[in-house]
Amino acid sequence: MNKEVNYPKTAKKPVVDTLFGTAVTDNYRWLEDDKSEQTKAWVKAQNAVTFNYLSKIPYRTQLKSRLSELLNYERIGTPYTEGDYTYFSKNNGLQNQSVIYRKKGNSEPEIFLDPNTFSEDATTSLGTLSFSENGKIAAYSISEAGSDWRKIIVLDVESKTIKEDTLIDVKFSGISWYKNEGFYYSSYDKPKGSELSAKTDQHKLYYHKLGTSQKTDTIIFGATPKEKHRYVFSELTKDYKYLVIYASVSTSGNKLYIKDLSKPNSKLITVLHHTKSDTYLIDNRDNKLYLVTNLNAANKKVVTVDAANPTSENWEDFIPESENVLSPSTGAGYFFASYMVDAVSKVLQYDFDGNLIREVKLPGLGTAYGFKGKTKDKKLYFTFTNYKTPSSSFKLNPENGTYTTYWKPALDFKTDDYVSKQVFYTSKDGTKVPMIITHKKGLELNGKNPTILYGYGGFDVSLTPSFRTTMAVWMEQGGIYAVPNLRGGGEYGKKWHIAGTKMQKQNVFDDFIAAAEYLIENKYTSSDFLAISGGSNGGLLVGATMTQRPNLMKVALPAVGVLDMLRYHTFTAGAGWAYDYGTANDSKEMFDYLKGYSPVHNVKEGVQYPATMVTTSDHDDRVVPAHSFKFASELQEKQTGNNPTLIRIEVNAGHGAGKPIAKIIEETADIFGFTLFNMGFDQLPNPPKSKLKI
Repeated sequence: MNKEVNYPKTAKKPVVDTLFGTAVTDNYRWLEDDKSEQTKAWVKAQNAVTFNYLSKIPYRTQLKSRLSELLNYERIGTPYTEGDYTYFSKNNGLQNQSVIYRKKGNSEPEIFLDPNTFSEDATTSLGTLSFSENGKIAAYSISEAGSDWRKIIVLDVESKTIKEDTLIDVKFSGISWYKNEGFYYSSYDKPKGSELSAKTDQHKLYYHKLGTSQKTDTIIFGATPKEKHRYVFSELTKDYKYLVIYASVSTSGNKLYIKDLSKPNSKLITVLHHTKSDTYLIDNRDNKLYLVTNLNAANKKVVTVDAANPTSENWEDFIPESENVLSPSTGAGYFFASYMVDAVSKVLQYDFDGNLIREVKLPGLGTAYGFKGKTKDKKLYFTFTNYKTPSSSFKLNPENGTYTTYWKPALDFKTDDYVSKQVFYTSKDGTKVPMIITHKKGLELNGKNPTILYGYGGFDVSLTPSFRTTMAVWMEQGGIYAVPNLRGGGEYGKKWHIAGTKMQKQNVFDDFIAAAEYLIENKYTSSDFLAISGGSNGGLLVGATMTQRPNLMKVALPAVGVLDMLRYHTFTAGAGWAYDYGTANDSKEMFDYLKGYSPVHNVKEGVQYPATMVTTSDHDDRVVPAHSFKFASELQEKQTGNNPTLIRIEVNAGHGAGKPIAKIIEETADIFGFTLFNMGFDQLPNPPKSKLKI
């Protein structure tokens, strides 16, 4: 079948840029225009070829059936109280979007918000949901077709009626209520040209007073053109005394300001005037502020300071830095210090005087999160999961540290039949890197097991153990799922992150390559049965790895990837990623380095690349689909041999958030089917006995 793929003809329209004396030809610049009819026609033609190919995979329907069957279980979120009601999310199983329910006292739950009704095809999803102090008014954001642009709707809680005109053109924003009077939100000016791809880099904080027009909303921060901030966020302390503002020029590092709202016409006070750290307020006790920071503390610590003199020279350690990365939360009058110990959770409980109360003994080795709430709460909730254990939630008594199961999924997956093992391997420069490998018990290490190696490696993001229902279907087929904790992530603090940025970005690719080599050397798999996978920055990881070592894997699955490293900063908020990547305009040295690994610029003539299915979405305004369009075009033009190079473009979807369950099932079945088919399987290794027909 691979010999018979007839790719659409992609026109070359060369555009030449000269940077630092080097001419760079971009043959497919025209695909950046998401509004052109030519681009739309190209998308349609590529999808026709891709879906024709996928339709011929003999077990595609079986995979869809099993995915639908396994995902068809009730999912309930942890409850929280606002005003007279307790709220929680619930999905009956195959609902495209989870529904928000509420109950008053011991009454039966009722539907509060059903995002499945927001649009006919369920591609409009719920973002943030936030309540006024008394819980009588709610404001929630929605995303249409997966876009990062949001609308905010204000609702009377009791009657569930809309109170005023919808706020529009909101992006990268929370909803921070000030008592019952109004709320703060963030956005950019609407760009000229395409709202899905044009550059947006002057973020502003607004205050919306209830009952007034959005046109009269006050700009609180970010209006000064001389001082550009690409990301501006806000929150209020739980007692509504302080407005806290975070301002950043990139995805790491922030300035920090506070404003005393209890004093009329108070000025903005600078806590941090530079972006050399990631620092945020976690709580306060009147004028005493509790801050989380990695300033002079690579693994983070909690400090206290008086709001009247909040600059860093006045900070005092509250929970000092340790050898493990700290992620704290507060609730019920306590601090919960969650640590990553080799990417696995450990939780310590403190009081507000800094005294250690206890270690919260977790249900096992994995990831625990939650442990937060209001000061007056008498119980808190947390969630626990790992790669073979579906997420369950627990109700914690913070006074004695005991907890009971609040909700456990009734999932048709036998956890005890699987094993999840952490190993440490050596990267190219001698660095030890952890990886967790999950598969069926009793698996024969014969080098013939289909394996997905998944990675990210960037932006201080930590990949901690978590269950993915879709990956359970992969493992049921005898598949191995391996996740290394690459440099560039946050698993070992700021130093680990920095070691995978800018001129050290190659470390990330080397770590990923070494993970693949470990799996092959130890007979978990071989190059003929190895697929590499990653999304967004992880899509860059896959693109760079497959162009550097095309014979290492059989299948490559770059999803919504950053693939043109010379132009990524010219789209939407891409310039904010320069902390991790640097830009081609920084210096000749940085330009040469980026050009040396940029996937779009490193597809070579006469090379046999692995079977590749690029995935993206037409409404992705985080990593614009032009990255994927160009990469697929380069591969289709230059690929040698019979391995297919396809691109699957989801319509009416974005970077991933809020994607309907139906689309997730379709896409996952296509990815697994494409992967197994190109590993040589003419039928599923372990055909499911599914009762569900699609």
